[in-house]
Amino acid sequence: MSTYVYGIVASSHPDLPDGLVGVGQPPLPVRVLKEGALAAVVSDAPEGLRPKRRELLAHQTVLAEAGAEGCVLPMRFGSVAPDDSSVTGVLAERTEHYEERLRALDNKVEYNIKASHVEEAVLHLVMAESPELRSLAEANRKAGGGSHDQRLQLGEMVAAAVKAKEAEDAADVQQNLQPLAAATSVGPESTGWLVNVSFLVDRDSAAGFLEAAEELRKGRPHLELRINGPLPPYSFVEPGPAEPAGSTG
Repeated sequence: MSTYVYGIVASSHPDLPDGLVGVGQPPLPVRVLKEGALAAVVSDAPEGLRPKRRELLAHQTVLAEAGAEGCVLPMRFGSVAPDDSSVTGVLAERTEHYEERLRALDNKVEYNIKASHVEEAVLHLVMAESPELRSLAEANRKAGGGSHDQRLQLGEMVAAAVKAKEAEDAADVQQNLQPLAAATSVGPESTGWLVNVSFLVDRDSAAGFLEAAEELRKGRPHLELRINGPLPPYSFVEPGPAEPAGSTG
């Protein structure tokens, strides 16, 4: 039977609630594997596990229960090891790393910030900031729309200005919020987002971080800013004793 890994804690971590269950149908009992100074919160891994809402919530519930009594290094949903000994073997091998991560992440949470442009607003903004674009657009208007080449030139210039604005706004968001975080982690690029960054924030400073993010949102009406959190600090754990199901290498 393979082993499903929820997270890593110190071996001195308080006991989990009796009867705690995790993923699977029916839900499988959660147990703790200790190895020296560390322990892993695990259960048996059910066959055919899929990221359905019930399973995702079960994963989050186990992490919430473990995190309520002390620091936990969360594994992402679907992290499965071949067996218990594989998990304890990695804990033994990487004890120093995980102990450092437990110290660094104690009392901290993750906020993920994504930002995209409000299309009409950013077009108005780049036109307002560029006399050259305004002049060309006005010349085309007076010429009844301009020739095909003139319209193409304007379109290319506007697209380039918007692209430059994306880079400028991405840097702006990070520069404003980074001083309020203990660490940052840039997420993978995805279509539609000019910013996808996770911030590691002390729980006691979370209100200030959220206030700064809200001020940023109000002060940049051409940006759509999405804030997700508080989350377990997934982006700051680094590779753990199991790989997400279906991953390679």
